[in-house]
Amino acid sequence: MISRRAFLTRTAGVAALGLTGRNLWAFAPVGAPLVTVYKSPSCGCCAKWVSHLEANGFQTAVHDRDSMDEVKDGLGVPNSVRSCHTAQVNGYLIEGHVPAGDITRLIAERPKVSGLAVPGMPHGTPGMAAPGAPHEPFEVVAFQSSGATQVFARH
Repeated sequence: MISRRAFLTRTAGVAALGLTGRNLWAFAPVGAPLVTVYKSPSCGCCAKWVSHLEANGFQTAVHDRDSMDEVKDGLGVPNSVRSCHTAQVNGYLIEGHVPAGDITRLIAERPKVSGLAVPGMPHGTPGMAAPGAPHEPFEVVAFQSSGATQVFARH
């Protein structure tokens, strides 16, 4: 039988987690990379992308911003690769609906780039995929602060 102290401690812990607004079942393992996400408060596809990251083992910290251009300008995201949301992870920028697997590869390989981007909002990307809808092919590009890009992955 569980002790009263253990019951109260566990109940308080679950309640505290609930207050954070996070999905209790989508917690990343301790030590998982933290992705800091900046998005518009009204963007549903961005929230779905965050869920995709969490389901793939990332921790997330989400910041809703009314002016995403100010965020992108401040972080140095080139105009040519901009999309709906911007994130930072392990010193890299992530722009748009980049799949979690590509972010994992970026962190492991540590190329000398500013970040990864999926310019625009192609259907079939994490957060943009609709069940039963056709997926259009898309590319993930590695970019430099100058705006120069090279293909990082094709999906």
